[in-house]
Amino acid sequence: MSTATAPPTTGAPRQGRRRPGAGYGRYGLELVMVAVAVIFLFPVYALVTLALKDPRQIAESPLAPPSPPTLGNFRDAWSSASLGPALVNSTVITAVSLLLLVVLGSTGAYYLARRARGLGYGLYVLFLLGIVLPFQLGMIPLYKLVDDLGWLGTYQGMVLFYTGIQLPFTVFLYTGFMRALPPDYAQAALIDGCDHRQAFTRIVFPLLRPITGTVIILNAVFIWNDFFTPLLYLGGSGKETVPVGVFSFVGQYVSDYGLVFAGLVLAALPVLLVFLLLQRYVIKGFAGGLKG
Repeated sequence: MSTATAPPTTGAPRQGRRRPGAGYGRYGLELVMVAVAVIFLFPVYALVTLALKDPRQIAESPLAPPSPPTLGNFRDAWSSASLGPALVNSTVITAVSLLLLVVLGSTGAYYLARRARGLGYGLYVLFLLGIVLPFQLGMIPLYKLVDDLGWLGTYQGMVLFYTGIQLPFTVFLYTGFMRALPPDYAQAALIDGCDHRQAFTRIVFPLLRPITGTVIILNAVFIWNDFFTPLLYLGGSGKETVPVGVFSFVGQYVSDYGLVFAGLVLAALPVLLVFLLLQRYVIKGFAGGLKG
């Protein structure tokens, strides 16, 4: 009885050949990315370096590492520019505006995402028009409205302005993300006896965590860094926000670059911390919105 034998193997299995020059292309791309990172990080390095130097070090070598670093600029900037009260004002206005934007934007998008026709579609288009039209066109009527309400120089005037201006963009983000979610979860809650408010708060809203982080970051950056509106609405009231405080500080201490850059670092730190805490939600939120 004869048995078939497999042909002997003469060597190791063949592996896929690498294309000539593929490794050089990858290394070249990495070098380009490193160069781009250096270009973007250089202003941050210069900002922090100048903030940690005294006037003598700045005059001798502006971009060299501080030797030794000093924190006196931050102490003087905090006391001289009244950045403490300005940070409190910016924090209150930003936090209350974000709370209203999240509550109103998510609840409004819940209706719009489930009503793709008729009134829901018309309201969605109306919100999109709010994104397209620049808010500068309504600055005079809005200023008049806030003045008639007696809210110039107050927190509520700024909160009303930012909530109204950023609500269309917030609804747009929430609606796109919510349309990508399966409606089965909310429908199951309604079948189990929940009303729409309970279904939204208990089932739907916890699923909106990624887009909520995106909404908070994007709106916080805009509100915190806005300069023109607080200058117009809060000028001379003693409730100026950080950008207005830094602007007056820079004009007063323009020759002392250490104090100026220390004030800029203090102004940027809060929103930078918020971004670092919530950055992982940004890509998830945009990806979910694009799927919808």
